[in-house]
Amino acid sequence: MLDFQSTHPRVIDALTGNTRNSDTRTQLEMKFESKEAAVSYAKANNIPYRVIDRPKSKRISRSYSENFDYDRKLPWTH
Repeated sequence: MLDFQSTHPRVIDALTGNTRNSDTRTQLEMKFESKEAAVSYAKANNIPYRVIDRPKSKRISRSYSENFDYDRKLPWTH
């Protein structure tokens, strides 16, 4: 995925208190089939890039009914 970084600073809206940005490139998110395809696209279009690998997440497989067990081993998360 190619995600553009903002070149303009964020501004706090006085009315709502939300932050806003006038740079519309931050709304772009391009997805590629592989990391090599994203890197070659960035090189071909002279876009500075940085590769960040996501760590592998360990998933615990459980059934839906296990969320409501009285003696569940894992703590309630929300």
